[in-house]
Amino acid sequence: MSQADLQSGLVVAGHGRHVMVETPEGQRVICHPRGKKSQAVVGDQVLWLASTDEGTIERVQDRRNLFYRQDDIRTKSFAANLDRVLILIAAEPEFSESQLTRALIAAQEAQIQPIIALNKSDLTELFARAWERLDPYRRMGYTVLPLSLKPRDANGVAAYDASDAATNLLVQTLQGKTTLVLGPSGSGKSTLINLLVPGAQVLTGEISTALNSGKHTTTSTNLYWVNRSEGTALIDSPGFQEFGLHHIDPMHLAKLMPDLQPWIKNCRFYNCTHLHEPDCGVMAAVKSTDLPAPVSASRYKIYADLFAELSQRRY
Repeated sequence: MSQADLQSGLVVAGHGRHVMVETPEGQRVICHPRGKKSQAVVGDQVLWLASTDEGTIERVQDRRNLFYRQDDIRTKSFAANLDRVLILIAAEPEFSESQLTRALIAAQEAQIQPIIALNKSDLTELFARAWERLDPYRRMGYTVLPLSLKPRDANGVAAYDASDAATNLLVQTLQGKTTLVLGPSGSGKSTLINLLVPGAQVLTGEISTALNSGKHTTTSTNLYWVNRSEGTALIDSPGFQEFGLHHIDPMHLAKLMPDLQPWIKNCRFYNCTHLHEPDCGVMAAVKSTDLPAPVSASRYKIYADLFAELSQRRY
């Protein structure tokens, strides 16, 4: 094998050890790893070697970033070379603030810009309560968008109002970017992808069949082109329900939470855990009488619980 035999490509789908690689010309080829373990994930630029009708991944090119989660048992890599992580939640079912925070911390650690979108704004009362719960995140500087996504009708026509400012802002934010879409069941993730990528469900089925994933379509990760010429792509990946952060040192946790990070400089001790030490800047911010407090009680509890979880794993 010579260097001239290798072809470049983009990993656009993955299931288990098998991936689908798209060539610069748009051709898609099933590829397998060289060796027992697959290192390539969706979003990777790779060099591959063609065989009769498939190929072998020979090299994964250097990544800009990798978004992943890690628990006691395994590491789950979502995607590589991302510009955005869109965390889609809904007014109903009620979203988990802990899971939202975990995804935001993972994005911060990987230096990927997160966007929060709250769906089902048509559920007025439920949406108002959910929107209020997101107030600390808006104050932290996160982009938080309201949405009301509806499935396409029988004729395939998008049901949302194209003049809706929030939807248009989301589309503009995604333009020219590769975005991973995360969201719990019922948040509207599939609806969003099918609205922006007509035929996405059919394509998913075809990819699932090609990669021999059969009925386990939801365990695969897929990249969809919203606009290939502009480089606008959405990546759909499961795995939001359980989001381990065992790859993060608990002593670095506060630095990855934008509402806690500014107050670390006020701590007396350089190795402060922000849990029990005297003259702790973070704890002082939590106890502040300002309205609203610089650090909310709910966010601080999430920090304390995460610190305990990560410390138990490490020590």
